[in-house]
Amino acid sequence: MKNIPPDIKSKSINDAKSEILDILERLEKDNVDLEGSKKDYERLLLLNSHIDNLFKERLNSIRSIGRKK
Repeated sequence: MKNIPPDIKSKSINDAKSEILDILERLEKDNVDLEGSKKDYERLLLLNSHIDNLFKERLNSIRSIGRKK
């Protein structure tokens, strides 16, 4: 598992998705600098991992509810 920074871990799915969309918009522009793009891409990967973890937690929660019945 990647080491996800606390500022990303505290984001909701919608907040993380919004930041991902902002990053993608920046990366799609023609006038981007390489170093900034690299940092944006790395952050995008961390945000994506965070969202994936949140969905896995929710899925496990739903499954555990189903087992209790």
